[in-house]
Amino acid sequence: MIHTIRVTYTNEKEDGKGIGILNELQNKNGVTKIRTHKIYRLEGTNKKDVEKLAKKIFCEEINQTYSIDTPLTNGKSQTLEIAYKPGVMNPEVGSIIKSAKDLGVHLQAADTSWEYEFFGPLSKKTAQEIVEKLKLYNTIVEHIVETPPETLQIKGTVGPTTIILLREMSDEQLLELSKDKLFLNLEEMKVIQNYFKSIKRDPKDCELETLAQTWSEHCAHKTFKANLIVDGKKKLPLMKRLKKEALKHKKHIVSAFVDNSGVMDFYNGFAICGKAETHNSPSAIEPYGGAMTGSGGVFRDVVGTGRGAKTIVSTDIFCFAHPDMNPSNLPSGCLPPDYLLKRCVQAVRDYGNRVGIPTNNGSFHFHNDFRAKPTVLVGAYGILPKKYAKKGNPKFGDAAVAIGGRTGRDGIHGATFSSAEMTDRTINVNSSAVQIGNAIEEKRTFDAMVEARDFGCIRAIQDCGAGGFSSAFGEMGEDLGITIHLEKALLKYEGLSPWEIWISESQERMALAVPKKKLKKFLEIAKKYNVEAAVLGNFDGSKKLKVFYAQEKVCELSMDFLHHGLPQRTMKATKSKIQDLKIKNPEIPKTQTEWNDVLRKVLSHGNICSKEPVVRLYDHTVQGTNVLQPFIGQTMDGPQDATVIRPLLNKPFGMVVSHGLNPVLNTIDSYQGSLWAGIEALANYVSVGGDYTDASLINNYVWPFPDEESLWTLDKSVDAVVDLMHAFKIPVISGKDSLSSTYRNKDGTVIKIPQVLCISVFGKVADVKKTQTSDFKKENSLVILVGKLDHNAMGGSVYFDVQNAVGNTVPKMDLKLTVKIFQTITRGIQKGKLMSVHDISEGGLITTLFEMCVGGNNGAIIDLKSFKDERSDSVLFNEAAGRFLVEVENKETAQKLLKGIPYTILGKTTKEKIITVNKNKEKLFNSDLNTLKNVWQEPMRKFFS
Repeated sequence: MIHTIRVTYTNEKEDGKGIGILNELQNKNGVTKIRTHKIYRLEGTNKKDVEKLAKKIFCEEINQTYSIDTPLTNGKSQTLEIAYKPGVMNPEVGSIIKSAKDLGVHLQAADTSWEYEFFGPLSKKTAQEIVEKLKLYNTIVEHIVETPPETLQIKGTVGPTTIILLREMSDEQLLELSKDKLFLNLEEMKVIQNYFKSIKRDPKDCELETLAQTWSEHCAHKTFKANLIVDGKKKLPLMKRLKKEALKHKKHIVSAFVDNSGVMDFYNGFAICGKAETHNSPSAIEPYGGAMTGSGGVFRDVVGTGRGAKTIVSTDIFCFAHPDMNPSNLPSGCLPPDYLLKRCVQAVRDYGNRVGIPTNNGSFHFHNDFRAKPTVLVGAYGILPKKYAKKGNPKFGDAAVAIGGRTGRDGIHGATFSSAEMTDRTINVNSSAVQIGNAIEEKRTFDAMVEARDFGCIRAIQDCGAGGFSSAFGEMGEDLGITIHLEKALLKYEGLSPWEIWISESQERMALAVPKKKLKKFLEIAKKYNVEAAVLGNFDGSKKLKVFYAQEKVCELSMDFLHHGLPQRTMKATKSKIQDLKIKNPEIPKTQTEWNDVLRKVLSHGNICSKEPVVRLYDHTVQGTNVLQPFIGQTMDGPQDATVIRPLLNKPFGMVVSHGLNPVLNTIDSYQGSLWAGIEALANYVSVGGDYTDASLINNYVWPFPDEESLWTLDKSVDAVVDLMHAFKIPVISGKDSLSSTYRNKDGTVIKIPQVLCISVFGKVADVKKTQTSDFKKENSLVILVGKLDHNAMGGSVYFDVQNAVGNTVPKMDLKLTVKIFQTITRGIQKGKLMSVHDISEGGLITTLFEMCVGGNNGAIIDLKSFKDERSDSVLFNEAAGRFLVEVENKETAQKLLKGIPYTILGKTTKEKIITVNKNKEKLFNSDLNTLKNVWQEPMRKFFS
C-alpha cells in the first residue's frame, strides 16, 4: 500500500514558490493565488509509521502543516501534480529511505512530487496551459500525474544479450547502425568490423557500446589528436602542440595531462588541482539535470585525482541567448534561453550548496547564436597531500570496487550523444542521456574516500563519468586487464540489460582499485559513512577487458584494440572565404543625455549587468575558506575579479582562481579572441594580488562541429594558447574539448554556436593578507589607467552591440608589454602601494570605473585630455584586455611605481556619488551613481528576485 503525505506552509505568505510563480505569470487568466504542496509517497509501511515520518522528517511544525492520504485542497481550486517519470532518478528518494531506516522504519519504495493549486475562476485545462507556458516541468524527465501510482517499485526482466551481425554489413548498414547511438564515422565502423572479422565472430551489444564510448570524441579527443593539414600545410596535432609547450614550464607541475585534473605544487606538503568541463548537450535538453550533473561530475574529477583530493572551489560559466530573445527565433527542439538560465542556476545552487562546496567564481555571457545550444562549463579545484597527488596504478589482484550511487538507465549514451551535432530530433531521440544528480550521496562518498585514502585503502581512482563503468574500469585496466561481474552491481531497479549497466552514466559513482589486504577496512569505512560499495571484479593480468553477467560473458575485448585501435584522423582546415563586412563606427554621443543613454544600455547588457541576484543563491562561504568574497566594498555589492581562499585554515597560504572568455571576439578573430581570453583570465588573477608565475592554466574549447572552416579557427585558437604559455612561461596542465556546438535543422539550416575558449587560472599566494580588491578606498586619491588602449579596435564590444554594430577589428594583444604590466601590478600590490585594482574587460574603461565606484560607494571625476586625438567613445568603451584602472595615493607614488610602463592619470575619486567625465575640462557627462547602479542591477533581479 502507498501512503501519501502532503506538506504546505501554514501561512500562505511564506509559500515563496507559489508567490514567485504568480509574479511570473504576466497574463493571470483569472488566477488570484497559487499555493504549492510537497508530496511524499511511501510504500511498504503502516499509517502509524507514516505519521512518525511526517512529524520527524517531512514537516517543520513551526510553520508547516501536513495531511496523510487526504488532499490539502477544499475543492474550490484546480490542482496539478508534477513528478519525475518512473525510472528517472529522484535524488530525494535515497535520503528519505535512509532517514526512515535511521528511525526504524523500513520502506520498500518512496517518491516525491509537487502539487500546484490554482485559485480563481479557471478550468483544469487553463491550469495545465499555465504550467506548460511557465515550463514548471520538463517533459523529458517529468510528467503530470493523472492518477496516483499503484506501486512505486520498478520491476523488469533482464533482456538478452544481442549479437550484432556486423561482419556482413555494407557501408550503408554500418552508418545506419552508428546513427543516433554510436556516432562513429564509416572508417571507424569499418575498423571495428575488420577486428571482429579477424577474431572470427560478430560483436555483442556490450562490446559495440564499449567501443563506441571509448572512441567517442568526448572520450578520445579525436580532433585534437588528428594529423592536421592547415591551408595545405602539415601542422602538429593540436594536443601535441599544447603539451610540447606546456611541459617546457615545469616549475610547479606535479601532474599534467595524465589524470582527471591537473595538479600543481602548493605549500606545506600539499598540492592543488583543477579541472573544468562542459555539460552542454545534457543541459540543452534538461538544464536542471544537465548543469547539476556537470557540477557533480567535475567535483568527482577532482576527488578522482591522484589517490583522492578534497574539492574546495566550484566555478560555473554559462553562455546563453539573451533571455528576452524573441521566441520566434528559437529553433525547433530547443529550449527558451530564459528557462535554460533559471534552471541551470537552480541546478548549480542546489548541487553546490548541498554537497558543501563553495561556488565562488563564474560568469555569464549572452549571444543569440547560443539559442540552439548553450555552453554550460563548470570547474572545480581541490587540495590533497602531495604524496598522494600522482595518478595511481592498479596492481595484479587488486579488487575492482564501485562506491557511491546505484546504477540505473539515466545517462545512457551520454558520451556518444555529447559528441554529436544537435538537431531538432535530439531532445527526443537522446532523452535517455539525461541524468539527475544526488548531492547528498556525493558528499558522503567524498568523505568516505578521503578517509579511505588516508588509511592506504586506495591504489587508483577513476570517476564514472562519460561511459560509466565501461570508461572507468576500461581505462583503469588498460595495462593489466580486468574482469568485471555486472550482476554484483547495485541497481536502482530491476530489469537493466548488461550493456545498460555497463555504460550507464548514473551519477555519484566512483571506480576504485583497492588492495585485497585493505578491502575489509575500505568496506568498513564506506559503511561508516552510509555509502554503498560493491566489489565487481579484479585486475587480472589478462591484458583483456572481460565482462560477465552471472555466467554469461557479455564482453571480451583486447585492451590494445580498445585503447589503441582507433585510427588517427587526418583532417583539413581551411580559412573561410567569407569576409566580415566592415561596419561604420556608431555616431559619437553629442549630449549628456545621449552619453547617459548609451552608458545605461551598456550597463544593463547581459554581459555587463550585476550578477549579484544569482551569486547570492550560491553558498560561497561554506568550508570557511573565503578570503575575498565575489562581491565586496562598503555595501558588499561591488564585483570582484577573482576568488581568493585559504584552504589550510591555520596557515596564511592562499589559492587564487580566475577565468576569462569572450565568444564574440572569437567569431571575428579566433586568434586574438583567444589571446584576449587568456590575458583577461591572468589579469583577473593579477588584480587580486596573484603572481602569475605561481599559476597554472586550464583550457576549455567549446567549438562547432569541426568542419574545415571551424577547424581552421580552432587551430588559430590553439596557436594563441601556445603563444600565451610561451610569453608568460606558465603551463596549461588540464583542459577539455567539446566539439559539437552545431545545430542542424531538418530543413538544412545550420547554426554554429559562437566559438568559446575559456582559460582558467589557479595558483598560490604565500600570504592572503597581501591581496587586493577592486573597490575605491579613499576620497581624492588618483585614478590611473595602466596600459594602452587599442582605440580603433572596437569589434565585438558591448558598446558596438548596443549600437547594433559588430565590427571586424578586435583588440590586439602586445604580449611582451602585458608581461611587464602584470609584473608591475603584482609588485604594487605586494608593496601595498596600489589601494585598489580592477582590470578592464567587457564594457571598457567606463564600466570598470563605475564598478570601482559601486564598491567604494563614492564617485569619481576623470578627464580624457590625454586622448585629445581619439574618439571619446573609443576611449571609454574599448575592451582591450590586460589593462587596469588602479587607485594610488598621489602622483609621486604613481611615478615611482609605474615607471617603465605606459600609464595615464585620469582623475580622482570623490565623496559625491557622481561619475563625471570631461575632455579638456569640457564636460561630456555627469552620471548619478545610484541611478546607474539601479540600471545595472535590474536585469538579473527580474529573473532572480
